[in-house]
Amino acid sequence: MRLLTATALLALGGTAAADNLTTVTSGTLAPLPADAAEPRLLVIDGRDVALSADRAWALSADGKAWQPLALAPAGATDDIRMAVAAGGQTWLLRGGSGDRSDRLQGVRLQGGTLATGRTLALPAPLGQAQATALGDVLYVAGTGADGAMHLYRHALAAEGGSWQAQPAWPGAGRLVALQGQKGGLYAVIGDATGDALWRWTADKGWQQAPAPGGHILPGSLRALGQAHLLMLVREAGDVSLRTFHTITSAWATLDAAEAPPPVQIAARGNGLAWTGADGGVHYAEVQGGKHLLGWLDWSVIVIYLAGMIGIGVYFYLKDQTASESEFFVGGRSIPFWAAGISLYATNTSSISFIAIPAKAYETNWQYLTNNLVAVLGLMFVAVWIVPLLRRLDLMSVFSYLETRFHPAIRMLASALAIAMQVGSRLSVILFLPALAIATITGIDVVWSILIMGIFTIIYTVMGGMRAVVWTDFVQVFVKMGGAIFAIGFIVWTLGADFDGIREAAMAEHKTKLLDFSFDLTKATVWGFIFLVVFDVVLTFPKDQVLMQRTLATKSDKEAGRSIWIFAAIMIPGGFIFYSIGTALWMYYKHNPGRLDPLLPIDATFPLFIAAELPPGVTGLIIAGIFAAAMSTLSSIINSVATLLSVDFYDKLAKNPTERGSVRFAEIMTVVVGLAGMGLALVLSRYDIHSLFDVSIELAGLLGGGFAGAYTLGMFTRRANSPGVAIGIAGSIALTLLAWSFDLVHPYFYLGISILLCIVIGYLASLCFPAPARSLKGLTIYRQDAT
Repeated sequence: MRLLTATALLALGGTAAADNLTTVTSGTLAPLPADAAEPRLLVIDGRDVALSADRAWALSADGKAWQPLALAPAGATDDIRMAVAAGGQTWLLRGGSGDRSDRLQGVRLQGGTLATGRTLALPAPLGQAQATALGDVLYVAGTGADGAMHLYRHALAAEGGSWQAQPAWPGAGRLVALQGQKGGLYAVIGDATGDALWRWTADKGWQQAPAPGGHILPGSLRALGQAHLLMLVREAGDVSLRTFHTITSAWATLDAAEAPPPVQIAARGNGLAWTGADGGVHYAEVQGGKHLLGWLDWSVIVIYLAGMIGIGVYFYLKDQTASESEFFVGGRSIPFWAAGISLYATNTSSISFIAIPAKAYETNWQYLTNNLVAVLGLMFVAVWIVPLLRRLDLMSVFSYLETRFHPAIRMLASALAIAMQVGSRLSVILFLPALAIATITGIDVVWSILIMGIFTIIYTVMGGMRAVVWTDFVQVFVKMGGAIFAIGFIVWTLGADFDGIREAAMAEHKTKLLDFSFDLTKATVWGFIFLVVFDVVLTFPKDQVLMQRTLATKSDKEAGRSIWIFAAIMIPGGFIFYSIGTALWMYYKHNPGRLDPLLPIDATFPLFIAAELPPGVTGLIIAGIFAAAMSTLSSIINSVATLLSVDFYDKLAKNPTERGSVRFAEIMTVVVGLAGMGLALVLSRYDIHSLFDVSIELAGLLGGGFAGAYTLGMFTRRANSPGVAIGIAGSIALTLLAWSFDLVHPYFYLGISILLCIVIGYLASLCFPAPARSLKGLTIYRQDAT
């Protein structure tokens, strides 16, 4: 078997080329005016600006001419050291005598005028000062009057905020540059032998990073993309353009045309601009590449999509007069093993296939703790919760809330669930692979969304729940097969270097799994336990998407078995997806030039698929990405359509019929799918650092308010309708308040919202009479009140 695998990998793969994926375009900009003596280049409000004494010019949009700028108020510009963008505007670091800086001054380009604004005085004048920003927080560092290095931060969002002293890097040397990138600060410290690079992060403090092996030219250090630094480095008299990858700490040299030695350097676009010793203005800009799919890749994708449509057509032709039971819960005839695999397919969306490897690649395996803890929670669910609800023969899990409490509670909770599924899951799950694939392969993001959205809508509306479950079944094997191949390919490609790179990964704690700290701003073991207790153990029924599969099984015993199958697959499946992230880290640690600095971190795995894998296999794994997205999309669309039909059409329509309910659900399947596609296109207009984090945050804000109602219904006899309604409203309001103050890690929002709903709902219920109706079969207690 090992020989067969090795032979296949050798035949299909081979070692990736060592050349860079990115290209560098370079050239010369318009010459500066003749009276621009010793000009300094800055970027203000995204435009190239040149300063000389009391004069200023801005480069025209076409780069062909420098246009004079008026100064308001008029004055000298020779005390301006550098510019930094933060808080939606540009700040100039300015100073008095010598090389000391004493203030930051806001500045804007208003028409043809360079206008100054708010001034932030530094705590003390600083020599050799450098300024940078992380988000809306300004950082300034330099040498104080005592000869020691000082670092200060100022949060622009805080009203009446002030400068706060921060610990500076250890050791001595001259501060060459300071730059913020992706949650960290980078300081370049120089001496006669060469420059050192220091990195600060909130959890690790200052640590020394690998040195550039030369001298970084002042003014050339800049952030590029989400995880790169770009700079010019002088070594042995030669100047080269280099990148530093902040995730793998690897250096790469870019191929750039030779240019005159730089004098004054500034950021420009996705590169740098500088005045040369020849008096001209030169630039070098990084450009990413596209990796177009070949005919073999497209053939594989077309075969996959045709297969999905074929399954939908099969079930449509098999029963063209589907009843509500057939369309919504597959006639309650789905085998438990198929339902369990479908549960896993639905739970492992494109977030699992793309964003989780990206998260593991960027950080470590800490989020995998959720899978380990969730399995324990699912055991409780399989024994106690699912059989209870399965015996009620529901099609909408929110029917339970009507039976236990009141129709209004059912409709309120159902409406919130629909908003959560469409707003926080459907749009993100559709957008994530579309953006990644479009970014890498050149397929327009609109077409990527259309392909996945339309094909999913077609087979879902034609085949109903049966088509959803059996396409899920096929899609699990497509996406898991592609994921396993990718890991094997990386291990094979690294060859003899694998052990060394693996040891580097261990040294960087890339497989760290458990964090037992009590820091509420981080995802820790305690946070996962907290979330699983409330999100799985106490409130599993809130998720119509998952519960619908258990409701489609033949009996309450088989419903419980489907959960056991789901739990059994979850841990090995999780290890596979997190292993992809670590394998990617190892690969790009060894091949930093194969990265595209302009791509978001979430596009790392699609980049590897498109740029490194052989034809055919690329198409297969992109089909796996489609499968990961489409399996969850179809489940969400079908479940939301079910809720709209069962919870709203059947309740609000005049003279509802079973056929009318199914027809309404079919229409809603199309409407919901189109709504998700529209929201996905809206998301594509925003620069989002991690869609994994965004999905967690949105689910917490939208999905927790109603979930506690199930805990109050199943685990208490005292909860009543008014109390539960107050609990839902109060939890939503207080969770939004916690979110507005950024009090805890987003992973806690869902658990906090559920806990608030339980506590507020129970206490509020004590203010109203206890339920008078029979609770038989509605709680986990064997002897219910009657």
